[in-house]
Amino acid sequence: QVLSHNLYTVLCIPHDPVALEEHFRDDDDGPVSSQGYMPYLNKYILDKVEEGAFVKENFDELCWTLTAKKNYKPDRNGNSVVSHQDAFKLWCLFNFLSEDKYPLVMVPDEVEYLLKKICTAMNVELNSCELDDYLSQEPQGQGGLTVWQFLDMVNSGRFLRGIEQEAVSMAVEEVYQEVIEDVLKQARSPRGYLWKKGQLRRNWSERWFTLKPSVLSYYMSEERKEKKGSITLDKHCCVEVLPDRDGKRCMFCVKTSSRTYEMSASDTRQRQEWTLAIQTAIRLQAEGKKSLHKDLKQKRREQREQREQRKAAKEEETQRLKQLQEEKERKLQELELLKEAQRQAEILLQEEEQLRRQQHEEMQRTLEIQLREAEQARASMQAEMVLKEAEAERQRKRILELEDMQERLQEALQQEVKARQDEESVRYAQARLLAEEEEKLKQLMKLKEEQEEYIIKTQLEKQVLKQEMENKNKCLEEAQKQLEEVRVNRQRVDQDVMAAQRKLRQASTNVKHWNVQMNRLMHPIGPGDKRTNVSGGGFAGYQPLLSQRDSSLKLKQKGEDKGSNATRDNSKENVSNGGNSSVLPSPDADTMATEPTN
Repeated sequence: QVLSHNLYTVLCIPHDPVALEEHFRDDDDGPVSSQGYMPYLNKYILDKVEEGAFVKENFDELCWTLTAKKNYKPDRNGNSVVSHQDAFKLWCLFNFLSEDKYPLVMVPDEVEYLLKKICTAMNVELNSCELDDYLSQEPQGQGGLTVWQFLDMVNSGRFLRGIEQEAVSMAVEEVYQEVIEDVLKQARSPRGYLWKKGQLRRNWSERWFTLKPSVLSYYMSEERKEKKGSITLDKHCCVEVLPDRDGKRCMFCVKTSSRTYEMSASDTRQRQEWTLAIQTAIRLQAEGKKSLHKDLKQKRREQREQREQRKAAKEEETQRLKQLQEEKERKLQELELLKEAQRQAEILLQEEEQLRRQQHEEMQRTLEIQLREAEQARASMQAEMVLKEAEAERQRKRILELEDMQERLQEALQQEVKARQDEESVRYAQARLLAEEEEKLKQLMKLKEEQEEYIIKTQLEKQVLKQEMENKNKCLEEAQKQLEEVRVNRQRVDQDVMAAQRKLRQASTNVKHWNVQMNRLMHPIGPGDKRTNVSGGGFAGYQPLLSQRDSSLKLKQKGEDKGSNATRDNSKENVSNGGNSSVLPSPDADTMATEPTN
């Protein structure tokens, strides 16, 4: 219950003390084991932790308090190289540099790296050979040291002998700030103060600066109790060296997006160290990295893995070469055995060859005897074969005769079968032809009846059409006669019209002549008067008469034209109607001829 309460407090997790006490109330189940407490720790505490919501140093102090009392064993006489607070910082450094697996161990390379950092902070050189001897003496030194073994090694004084505890403490503090607190740069001595130019009053003030990857902070003194301000660094910042002015030397500036900060160092070396450190912080911000030493730790781990891989590959190659050498020696031994076996095989082959020759000679003699016996048997067999061949010749002749007779019988049988098949096919074809002939006869009779009916119908229609044609011919003849009459009447009317026009022209000429004469008579010529042109004038009394006469003639001509057109239209209509309509009577030619004269 107390442990959970402290964890809640350090990790800044809200909790209910009453519920905590109820959860861990006393009962008869006995004390809580580590396995029994882990589910509660994971579910109610660790799962509720928020990144950046608590102070990690307080959490580290709580864990150190819980583990150091049982495991850390400093010198009881007070002769320990490091103090209790320095041991806590070394414990934090160990946790940061250890491998990411439980139980936590620090590999020898990281042990050497940490000790070198501490010795460098004290301007002391580490004896690497002595460290290797110490690690080789430890049972588990090659695989890594636990935190308590590491603290015992530091307190033994083998690597920090002759150095005061205060110097060790300052070195541990510097390494702790650099690795754990991510302090990239800070002043190491009173001369490490930097001068900073103010923004409002523009005066120079001495400040103690501390550089982290994301911020450059400055304080009134090295105790860092009174913070005067900070400069936030990002990838857009830059640092530049400035020339000496205003009585200040070794000047440089830090440019941010909102302001430029001018500073002055005590010497050129210090200015170079600060500019390089600030550039490193800006580079980390540009790469998105929050801690320099986490990146360096990861790189060292990758280098170790690569080195171990190369070492494993080299060992594997050595093992493979060794196996190849052993295989080669084994092959040589097998080759010697094969050579010896080949010699033994050659001796056995010679012996077998001699034995085979002897057997061959014996077999040849036996075969000669058997050959002579076979010659004798062959002669007797040939005599028997002659007799057998004569008998076989007689049998072959008899077989040929029987085969010839069988072939003739088969041919006669096939002919008979074929004749029967032809007879059946002819009968079938004859029946089919009779059926088709009967069907065609029926169709022919039907067509004949239809043709007779069609002929009778056609004759009737022909008679009707003939009668209609006769009627139309009669009408046409009558229309033609009427047309001829109309043409004759038209010609006669045309002649009358032409005669009337001649008479009209002659009368017009006479009227004009009489008008001239009348005008001349109506205007007597006086003495001294000029003759006037009377060709265009006329007698006034005759003008209405002439105009009236001309108008009557024009009306009569229009009437004649209309009558002729009507006659022509009637004739065309009579022709088209086939003589059914009567022809209109034409006007009397004599009347049309006499009207103009009147």
